[in-house]
Amino acid sequence: MSYPLSYPIADKQISAVGRNDKTVFDQRFLRAISSLGVTRQLLLSTLGVSCLITVNAADILPAPTQVSPHVYAWIGPHGPANTSNRGYRMNMVFVVGKEAVAVIETGYTEAMAKEMITKIKTITKKPIKFAINSNSQPDRFLGNEVFRRHGAAIITSSAEAQRMAEMAGMFAAGVESALKLPAGSVNIPNAPTRVITANDTVELGGVTLKLYQFGAAHTPSPLVVEVVQDKVVYGGDILYSGRLLATIDGGNVQSWIKVFDELRRFGDATFVPGHGNPGKLTAFEFPTRDYLVLLHSHMQKMLAENIDMIDAIDRLDQSRFAGLENYDELARRNAHTVYREAELASFK
Repeated sequence: MSYPLSYPIADKQISAVGRNDKTVFDQRFLRAISSLGVTRQLLLSTLGVSCLITVNAADILPAPTQVSPHVYAWIGPHGPANTSNRGYRMNMVFVVGKEAVAVIETGYTEAMAKEMITKIKTITKKPIKFAINSNSQPDRFLGNEVFRRHGAAIITSSAEAQRMAEMAGMFAAGVESALKLPAGSVNIPNAPTRVITANDTVELGGVTLKLYQFGAAHTPSPLVVEVVQDKVVYGGDILYSGRLLATIDGGNVQSWIKVFDELRRFGDATFVPGHGNPGKLTAFEFPTRDYLVLLHSHMQKMLAENIDMIDAIDRLDQSRFAGLENYDELARRNAHTVYREAELASFK
């Protein structure tokens, strides 16, 4: 069986019953109904048929997409977390072996994590024994306690675990603000149970996951997960497509470029990014590597010429990346972060 490399951003799941269950309904109309935020039944008498539609608009997540024989993914939309998407705006993965399941990322909230488990159970009844946090951003680990209570070992790198401990309180407050939740309602997860300092392996029964650490990128020491039998590599936030990447404190652009190049060792594998559609590594050259090289090389040049930060940002032409989503929100912010990173490196 072949699997597509183009994945739709999920529509709501809809079940139809009645005299004509083959009727094709306008999806925009159905999404409008689902925006009511509740489960409803609607009599579509205007279609000339007695047909009841049940829209499950309470779901945060769509059904997962199968990427390969053992790999399934939620391919999230772009944009910031808000009350409309309820924090779903990133990619998450689970891998099914003969004996166990591993999830990669645990979601932005515990509610999202619970939905992940529910939807995984529609695919397989095998136990979820591992939950891998590829990095320490809030959408990657704030659902950890749900999976821990479900019996999963929580795995991440040492540097990412340290950042989680340092930033979790601020991240929880940020989720409450973005989703308009009561203060103190987002729980801070306990520390991961399996913190690794070198490359490692997870066995699921007939399916092997190899965990790699190549250095700092978007965050201090993200994990790359290779699903060996499927030739699928989860690159997480090392890879972006469709939207402008974000540079943040704790990451390192110069190292990120080198980490991207490390991914070439996986050859013709299918890569699942942190944001955007899965594809071959070439699909991420422009939106990820080329953009990082532009930021780094420009700011290095500006510092060598003793140009101050504001002038350096103003002189940076990022316009060829303007077609990527989030460009207006992130372009100048990224330039600011990379200037400070380059300036700090120059003092060492």
